Amino acid sequence: MPETVRKVVFRTPPTANLAPLLLIVAATPFAFAAPLLWLIYIVPVLVIVWIVRNRTTATPDAVVVRSTFAGRTFKWDDIASLKLDNGRVSVVESDGTVTKLPCVRLRHLGLLSQISGGRIPDPAAKPSAEAGE
Repeated sequence: MPETVRKVVFRTPPTANLAPLLLIVAATPFAFAAPLLWLIYIVPVLVIVWIVRNRTTATPDAVVVRSTFAGRTFKWDDIASLKLDNGRVSVVESDGTVTKLPCVRLRHLGLLSQISGGRIPDPAAKPSAEAGE
């Protein structure tokens, strides 16, 4: 019997922080060339904050969406459906509100199905022989 999954976290890989860190190093000669040019450091710092904060955490009870400056929790029973758009996945609530799931792609639908206990159907699952009879 397969082991049950307790929590799945979808996020940008931490190695993505290398690009803004290299941008900080490359910007250093320009940052001190004139007054207020040190503000150029704001851009890579905001990119790092975005990489670290944006994530979707799925548990058997709920889906927790965290964006750069906000967060939201959806109980599985409050989710009416999932919206699939250009490889990205969004949650549609029973009132019609659509919220994007950061870092969740089509290839992750099987994991979402497993963690939700089947409340979200897995589109890649093969139909059982009993369903056709």
